[in-house]
Amino acid sequence: MLEVKLFSGTCSKTLANQISDHYGYELGSLDIKKFSDGEMQVIINESVRGSYVFFIQSTFAPADNLLEMLLMIDSAKRASAGYITAVIPYFGYARQDRKDKPRVPISAKLMADIIEAAGANRIMTMDFHADQIQGFFNIPVDHLKSEAIFIPHLKKMNLDNTIFASPDVGGVKRARNYAKYFEKDLVICDKERRIANEVANITVIGEVKGKDVILVDDIVDTAGTLCKAADALIEKGAKSVRALCTHPVLSGKAFENIKNSKLTELIVTDTIPLKQKSSKISVLSCAKLFARAIRNTHEYKSIAALFVE
Repeated sequence: MLEVKLFSGTCSKTLANQISDHYGYELGSLDIKKFSDGEMQVIINESVRGSYVFFIQSTFAPADNLLEMLLMIDSAKRASAGYITAVIPYFGYARQDRKDKPRVPISAKLMADIIEAAGANRIMTMDFHADQIQGFFNIPVDHLKSEAIFIPHLKKMNLDNTIFASPDVGGVKRARNYAKYFEKDLVICDKERRIANEVANITVIGEVKGKDVILVDDIVDTAGTLCKAADALIEKGAKSVRALCTHPVLSGKAFENIKNSKLTELIVTDTIPLKQKSSKISVLSCAKLFARAIRNTHEYKSIAALFVE
């Protein structure tokens, strides 16, 4: 069996350290240097010849995070690594997964092509924006599910009066999985969006009066949709509104929007480190899940066995 080597890029260092702690291996030695003009150089400071190498790095903005991943992969390939896995907790550009208007790129497909071209043999990530993005790759993809993190957390809460909600029509399947697991009702927030990152109107489909509502989504960016959905649900008579979101992008006025919203709590994972703290935001670690997935991959065991059935 190939020797395992774990390495981290710059932006996911904290998460990578936690993954390595759970796995029981220290992170490998790697330097990322920059020339005066910003050009990067990756130097792996130990042998990876014939090793099973895992590079841990989310690819959220800026694009340097993606470039770091590509350079790390290329460095290992040229150093004769036996097998290279790109561990990308948050896969950037996944929201552009189809051509929905003329003269636009399918950016998620381009990202897949670039990572493959760099030399990755396998991808490990969590909660793609759309499941079909797995089909953009011609190499194996381990698609981890945040349900394995969120469901145990929800079990500790009093869910007697709870119903689940999707903040938009596109996320119905995701919210329905939770509703089905806990045998609860599902409501839908139908949003009208005229321009990107700005929701014009939300219509609640379903009965929420007197209920504790849990919104389910994969990404929270400006938090505009979540906050307007929370307002609409409260206006419809909901007792409280919480939200589960895997990836806390939280750009623009997101923290201000959440602070001033009717959301009781926003629960996220640490695929992306928070830019600042908020009394309304709780963070659950995905490190243990990724560590177990890395071990199962290396030992040729099932990844599906890690998920909540």
